[in-house]
Amino acid sequence: MIIFKKVADIQNYISIQKEKGKSVGFVPTMGALHEGHISLIEFGKTQSDFLICSIFVNPTQFNDKNDFEKYPITIDADIELLEKNHCDVLFLPSVAEMYPDGMELKTHYDLGNIENLLEGAFRPGHFQGVCQVVERLLRIVLPDKLFMGQKDYQQVMVLKKMIQLQNLDTELIMLPIKRSQAGLALSSRNARLNQENLDHALTIIRVLEKIKSNISKNTFETLKKDAEDTLLNNGFEKIDYIELAQQEDLQSLPIWIKDTPSIILIAAWIEGVRLIDNILID
Repeated sequence: MIIFKKVADIQNYISIQKEKGKSVGFVPTMGALHEGHISLIEFGKTQSDFLICSIFVNPTQFNDKNDFEKYPITIDADIELLEKNHCDVLFLPSVAEMYPDGMELKTHYDLGNIENLLEGAFRPGHFQGVCQVVERLLRIVLPDKLFMGQKDYQQVMVLKKMIQLQNLDTELIMLPIKRSQAGLALSSRNARLNQENLDHALTIIRVLEKIKSNISKNTFETLKKDAEDTLLNNGFEKIDYIELAQQEDLQSLPIWIKDTPSIILIAAWIEGVRLIDNILID
């Protein structure tokens, strides 16, 4: 695996590869890598001639300073994991390399209502920061395909919109959520939980599956209230949202509509750690 820390160096390398007719796959990450990231890399390698992974903890997408400061940094372990799984290139830039002109937003992305829903309502400015850094990365790497996971479903929708707005020639491919054997959605933030709370965290997928199984037999409000009670009785301190929405645009659905592709999304706090998850209803 080749590691680049400078924009000019990785751009020169990519230019040479593209002159040879090679296609580029890209997996952007904030590090603290786990099997979810590796599943993206493994699939990306089957779809591209060479695969680039980036590790950059982006300050502009954290509306909570404490969350930024607590984000796990495991660079040595990350590099070892990438090498073990045959990643071709790692881009490991500094903040100064990514934001040579400062971190102030230079572009306001007209994302529409999707940036104000769900995550956007609880993390103001988050998606503007995400779009800023991902656009910067895409313009550096110039990938043919960008691979992301379904766990961050709203982020995927937002970035598809940004790619369209900025006329970037990259195809975004979303892959299913990678889960632990027990069913917990893999997340870098899971590393901050002790074993007892990791066990309690499994309640999220259990309530999602229960809502999905019963959505045609009960009202969503009834199922939502039951899910909230179940979470709060199993170690969760706070629930930001449990929502039923359309897959297409994440518009809220007060009731389930047969034959409308839907999604149930949850964000909840346990041991001071905010977890998100979702399940599709097709």
